[in-house]
Amino acid sequence: MTQRFPRATPESAGLDPAALDRLYRAFDAIPEVHSAMVLRDGAVVAEGWWHPYAADLPHSMFSVSKSFTAIAVGIAIDEGLIALDDRVVDLLPDDAPADPDEHLAAMRVGHLLSMTSGHDGDSMPDGEADPDGRVARGILSRPVEYEPGTRFVYDTGSTYLLSAIVQRVTGEPLVDYLEPRLFAPLGIVNAEWERSPEGIDMGGFGLSITTEDMAAFGQLLLQRGRWGDRQLVPAEWVVAATAPEVTNGPNGNIDWAQGYGFQFWRCRYGAYRADGAFGQFIVVWPEPRLVFAITGGMPAMQPVLDAIWAAFPEFTGAVASSDAPDAPDAPDASHAAGPLDRTALAIAPVAGEASSALESAVLDVPFALEPNPLGIARLTLGRDTASRLALTPASEVGAFTVAAGHHEWVPGLAPLEHTFGPVVSSAAWVDETTLVVRIIAVETPFSRTFTLRFDADGAGLALTVDQNVSFGPTRLVEARGAAHRHETEASGVDPEAEAG
Repeated sequence: MTQRFPRATPESAGLDPAALDRLYRAFDAIPEVHSAMVLRDGAVVAEGWWHPYAADLPHSMFSVSKSFTAIAVGIAIDEGLIALDDRVVDLLPDDAPADPDEHLAAMRVGHLLSMTSGHDGDSMPDGEADPDGRVARGILSRPVEYEPGTRFVYDTGSTYLLSAIVQRVTGEPLVDYLEPRLFAPLGIVNAEWERSPEGIDMGGFGLSITTEDMAAFGQLLLQRGRWGDRQLVPAEWVVAATAPEVTNGPNGNIDWAQGYGFQFWRCRYGAYRADGAFGQFIVVWPEPRLVFAITGGMPAMQPVLDAIWAAFPEFTGAVASSDAPDAPDAPDASHAAGPLDRTALAIAPVAGEASSALESAVLDVPFALEPNPLGIARLTLGRDTASRLALTPASEVGAFTVAAGHHEWVPGLAPLEHTFGPVVSSAAWVDETTLVVRIIAVETPFSRTFTLRFDADGAGLALTVDQNVSFGPTRLVEARGAAHRHETEASGVDPEAEAG
């Protein structure tokens, strides 16, 4: 993988190495950070990926995508294609109602950018399209309860409309429009953006890029849109987009109550950020000239920002203390061994035994499951040609098999969270009757843990499936299963023939 940035020691960049050690120790204690890169003055001073995540793997950005959409809008404005005061109904006439109400008629591009469209909630709920699959039309058909510009409401539907507007005025989806103007100059290759049924990039989510791609975007922002000898984004747009356009407090998480710009969040200490669900961050801290690019699968995101501020008290006006995460004088024996080895960061495989005496009763036996939300009808445990445990969930739409390593992650392909893509898996017997299999979708924040609690005689099992993070419940399945072996012994029916 080509490195876009020079690498520098913290000392040569004017930073205390202990600050970066504090930071990565704090990240290592947060469940779960997947990667983190720190730049100062355009040089990488620290980087790390928690294996099995890796530098060359893209990661789902979720709402970090919104900030890229805002930059696309700024470029389109600079090209004279749209203006902040343009009315949304004029830019999307085929999707707007023929007789828009007063509030919808008053909605402008600037309102979409600042999340002040006038909606009282996200205008793109689960039923996101009209019956013809027109997402923008579905959004514009929703009531606009308040006068635009008067209330901040975080609204992914607004960002979708921005994407639709860019596509209408440029004739290109966002990802194609940004390719020569932003992605190629920054060295971002193979950027992918989820697309709606009507052929519009989702705008508010759906972008997948690498950690170093994220860092390049952050560095561009720090340099106010300048990259080498080219002004890729107007400096005045970067300043406007990242300034506090609207108040958004109070909030239980302090860094979510510092104001909001044009699809950018403000932070404490003069910093700002792009952020996405479950721990995707591009943090730009102008005064100390720092950029942080972070990916993760975290249930709580505020601890990541807390760790950044605590690691650099010289830039916040605070004093490092043992109360701060992994401060240098904290009573932690691991510090005596020296700085944290950032090349050895890892998500631990499942701990436990490689095999169980119960395997003779349960291997290659299909277990029929009770109805469950994931639609898993049968579950079969076996061993592959390399003698690794292999788990095969089967549903009405098909089956897949993952081979799971013991004390290691084994790569494969599997569907997870509505996508089919690269995964790694690990398994272990945590006791004689309980097997745990964890499957990580390495290009996303998501992982799933299958826990199989077999009856002592192998005749049945209790299955739970838990996801590490989710927009809804993280317990996805809780179901009993019965071995088909005993039924077939009594009936003479081949379970595989019955299943097929």
